[in-house]
Amino acid sequence: MLPKAFWEIFTPRGVRQERRGKREILPSLPSSFEVSRVSAYTFVKANYPGPCNELSGDTDRAKFKFVGVYFAWTDRDQRSSGDFLMGGRRLTALPVSLSLTASFMSAITVLSNPAEVYRYGANIGFYGISYVLTMVITSEVFLPVFYRLSITSTYEYLELRFNRTTRLLGTGLFIVQTILYTGIVIYAPALALNQVTGMDLWGAVISTGVVCTFYCTLGGLKAVVWTDVFQLGVMLAGFLSVIIRSVVLKDGVLPIISDSQEGGRLNFWDFDTNPLRRHTFWTISIGGTFVWVSIYGINQAQVQRYISCKSITHARLSLYINLLGLLSILLCSVFAGMCLFSVYKDCDPWTAGQVSAPDQLMPYLVMDILRDYPGLPGLFVAAAYSGSLSTVSSSINALAAVTVEDLIKPYTNMSEKHLSWTSKGLSLIYGVLCIGMAGLASLMGGILQAAISIFGIIGGPLLGMFTLGVLCPFANSKGVLLGLMSGLVVSLWLGIGAQIYPPTPAMTRPLSLTTEGCNFTTTDSFNWTSTVQPTQPTSFTTAPVNRTDGKPPLTDNWYSLSYLYFSPIGTIITISVGLLVSLFTGGWKVTVESRLTLTKEDTTLYHLVKFFKDTVMRQKGQLDLTRDRERFDGTNPGFCDVELDLTKRNIPA
Repeated sequence: MLPKAFWEIFTPRGVRQERRGKREILPSLPSSFEVSRVSAYTFVKANYPGPCNELSGDTDRAKFKFVGVYFAWTDRDQRSSGDFLMGGRRLTALPVSLSLTASFMSAITVLSNPAEVYRYGANIGFYGISYVLTMVITSEVFLPVFYRLSITSTYEYLELRFNRTTRLLGTGLFIVQTILYTGIVIYAPALALNQVTGMDLWGAVISTGVVCTFYCTLGGLKAVVWTDVFQLGVMLAGFLSVIIRSVVLKDGVLPIISDSQEGGRLNFWDFDTNPLRRHTFWTISIGGTFVWVSIYGINQAQVQRYISCKSITHARLSLYINLLGLLSILLCSVFAGMCLFSVYKDCDPWTAGQVSAPDQLMPYLVMDILRDYPGLPGLFVAAAYSGSLSTVSSSINALAAVTVEDLIKPYTNMSEKHLSWTSKGLSLIYGVLCIGMAGLASLMGGILQAAISIFGIIGGPLLGMFTLGVLCPFANSKGVLLGLMSGLVVSLWLGIGAQIYPPTPAMTRPLSLTTEGCNFTTTDSFNWTSTVQPTQPTSFTTAPVNRTDGKPPLTDNWYSLSYLYFSPIGTIITISVGLLVSLFTGGWKVTVESRLTLTKEDTTLYHLVKFFKDTVMRQKGQLDLTRDRERFDGTNPGFCDVELDLTKRNIPA
């Protein structure tokens, strides 16, 4: 067993001080779902069981370290950077598909999706449509080209198709956005869980970064893929623990659905075409498709996985199996948000000041309804950090891959063995940078949302650049570079403007929350403190008003555009400008190798049509009685008009 001092690290400071003075008194679960101040008080040793008990964050991280050591030992003979970064291209569909699912299902998904349903409704379920469209587009458009080229870095394609400048520019944008995003992925869940559970903030941040860096550096892509498999299972288990307990408390699924319906959370039938509306069927299905295609279609972290499969069939299959995982996570997160609303429909902890940010609502719910079940709150923490671990490990491995292939290999004559060691060293360096970025994120305050938005803003123009290369044979390097610059400038202008002048409640449409049913209980030994005042939901009106606040005229239109349209705008502008410039600079004269563009033979539809056509013709041929006429000059051999010469008799008389 671990020493008592170890568990004290994970015990909130207020609880440790109280223990020194008197025996700890744990409040019982309030009846009628009254809200109690249990947020930082009950998350103690019982929720971090030892090695012989239930799963905890510590044993979880230990297992992931073991996976890295295991693959470092079994693959100790790997001599090339390709073996380290691509798993030797021998992976099968199932583990790759689960890794694809876990890669971008971070703790932001575990904490923010339920809070999104709680505040704005369950229409984020329309992301399921964008997931389906994304897998089809990725499988049919980008996968065949990347897999045929057998490239390690997706940005290597840009040099093959255009020139080295486009490759370096794409690589630079990817590195910047990934380090920024990864730092936030490490910091944001640690911040939310720290403020609600009392966990040490920097202990969580540093341990997450160190563990990911450890098994990425030792085991490479194989370690990342197999730990992602375990992490996905932990994420689902964490969601299910909350959902099952909520269903038991509310006496079934139907009361939860009924409460959500009465509270306006089942707002699936919102087909408003207004692009200023934050979430509607159109913004989520169309805008979400562009966002996710920029992730699955061209992002190094995802492409690196499915092209590491041993055949293109396994690669395609991994994408479609991954679709089932995405839909499962989406369904769990949406229903968890409905459970969150059903439990707190009469007493909103956020409005009441029990939590200082909506992302803290899920940990608060866990502390409220699962604190009497030792180990289950720890399971949820493991689920949240599994999401972060999977995303951070994917990002570190992808950063090492693009740096070796795009910035080191073309300019050096290093052996494959030295490149392999360089890849491991880069994994270590990028791990430290991401941890440092998490520290910088702690000083950014309200810019956190801006940084997350930039991740999508950069992805849109990059998607446009790759689309020009794959689908437009006459696109040239001049058109692509000007298109990328134009799309990036416009999308950054839009995104930064939206952060400075956020949309009005009339466009975001937050749903009503109440504190009428609150009945707070507390203990003498715990005092809740918060540095952020709770935001009170306000009423809104859609009637036009005269602007007297000095804001620019673009505020109510351009800057109020739904954030999901940032990526489509960047993509469309990049493609439009790129096509026009290419046509005016002689792009139609360019001859491009067929292996660098999508051909009809690459698509599944072509092979299905060919198979159907061959099958029909074969069946038709079996019933065609005239197919052999050509052998007899158009005559029917059954009615031959040859005369018999009876005068020649060979039969003796």
